[in-house]
Amino acid sequence: MGEEQNPYKAPESNVDNVPTTGQGETPAPEPRAVDAGRGVGWFGEGWQLFKAAPGVWIANIVILFVIMMVLSLIPLVSLLTNLLSPVFMGGLMMGCRDLDRGEPLTVNHLFAGFSHRTGTLIGLGALYMVLVIVVVAIGMAFMAGMGGGMATMMDPNAGGDPAAAGAAMMIGMLVMMALLIPVIMLYWFAPALIVLHPEVGVIDAMKLSFAGCLKNILPFLVYGIIGFIIAIVATIPLGLGWLVAGPVFIGSIYAGYKEIFLGE
Repeated sequence: MGEEQNPYKAPESNVDNVPTTGQGETPAPEPRAVDAGRGVGWFGEGWQLFKAAPGVWIANIVILFVIMMVLSLIPLVSLLTNLLSPVFMGGLMMGCRDLDRGEPLTVNHLFAGFSHRTGTLIGLGALYMVLVIVVVAIGMAFMAGMGGGMATMMDPNAGGDPAAAGAAMMIGMLVMMALLIPVIMLYWFAPALIVLHPEVGVIDAMKLSFAGCLKNILPFLVYGIIGFIIAIVATIPLGLGWLVAGPVFIGSIYAGYKEIFLGE
C-alpha cells in the first residue's frame, strides 16, 4: 500500500483528499421530527460507521485524546481545548460523511477542520465556552446566595439543619444542570452543520441545532438513557471501552444530523 493511501500515516493538516463541502446539501428550514425509537437507531448507525474502519477510528481517538491531554496540562493553553474541540469534531463529521458515501476514513479527517471553515468552528467553540461560563456563574451565584447562612445551616449545635443545607446545594447543582441542557442543544449538531453546509454560520448553526433537538425531545431522551448505559460500560474496563464507544457516539451524532436535517 502506497504512503498516500495508508490510513494510518502520521497526521497532517493537508486534507486535499477530504471533500470540503456539503456538495449541494442544504439544511432543512424546519428540522424534521422523528420517532422516539430513532434514539436507539442512531447508535446502531454509529456502530456501523465504526465497523467500516475500526482501526482508523481507534487511531483517531487515541491521537485526539493525547492532544487534548497535552493541551490541558499547559497553563492558559488548556483553554484551547474548548476552542479546538469543534474543529476536531467538524473534521470527524466530514469523515463520517465520507464513510457514509463509501469513501475511506483516514487520520487526515481528524485535522480536516483546520483547513475548512476553521474560523467559524473556533468561533463556535468560543461562543459555547462563554455560554458554559455564564451557566456556571449563574449556578455559583445561586449557591452563594444561600451561602450566607450555609455555615449555620450545617451546624446542628447552632440550630441548623444539615439536611436542608445539603438540599439547598443539590438544588443549586440542579439549576446549573438545567441551564446546561439548552446550551448543549445549541452545540450538538452545530459542528456538522458548519462543515457540511458552507452557507451556515455560527449563529444559524446553533439555532438549527437547538431547533433540531427541541423537535426531537423524545428521541433524545431515549438516546440519553442508552448513551448513559454505554458510557458506564465503556468506563468499567479502565476506560478502554471508549476506544469503541467514542467513535460510536461520534457516528451517532452524524446519524442524527443526517436524519433530522437531510431526512435520510
